[in-house]
Amino acid sequence: MSKSINKISSTAVPVHLENVDTDQIIPARFLKATTREGFGDNLFRDWRYNSDGTPKKDFVLNNPTYSGKILVAGKNFGCGSSREHAAWAIKDAGFDVVVSSFFADIFRNNALNNFLLPVTVSEEFLQQLFAAIEKDPKTTIGVNLEAQTITAGGKSESFEINNYKKTCLLNGYDDIDFLLSLKPEIEAFERKQQAI
Repeated sequence: MSKSINKISSTAVPVHLENVDTDQIIPARFLKATTREGFGDNLFRDWRYNSDGTPKKDFVLNNPTYSGKILVAGKNFGCGSSREHAAWAIKDAGFDVVVSSFFADIFRNNALNNFLLPVTVSEEFLQQLFAAIEKDPKTTIGVNLEAQTITAGGKSESFEINNYKKTCLLNGYDDIDFLLSLKPEIEAFERKQQAI
């Protein structure tokens, strides 16, 4: 299965809440596992389910109207403790992209390290996305990593991303894969140094 990300065109799930912290994304009581699988079932667990395990009808992830590979969230997403499991849970739930007007630094880095693309947009563009999705849940959002653009409803905006992480996502590389991809250049450099 390819981990690379480039162009994604999908409907979106709106979580129209600000200051969503990592304990709300994946509560601490579910952090016992050490592999990345299975966390998606508990994404937003306390907002998504009642204490008896029944789904809360008013939470967006329980609403079949909304689906897709893109999660659109309010400002300051991923704040709080630095748990990598938050990115695992979002990715395991089937999302490839999270859009917000601001991400906590540690969450953003954890997302990038787990092939989950955090796209930072202006607050104005974010509110336009929420309005478009609310008006028509079938609204398609296009994310082009290579061009660093996000498009919806005829409107487009550019986003920033670290060049190294962009290369890794485009090629499906983790840090070790990236180093291995440079092996020919490293070997050529070593040969050149030995010849001096």
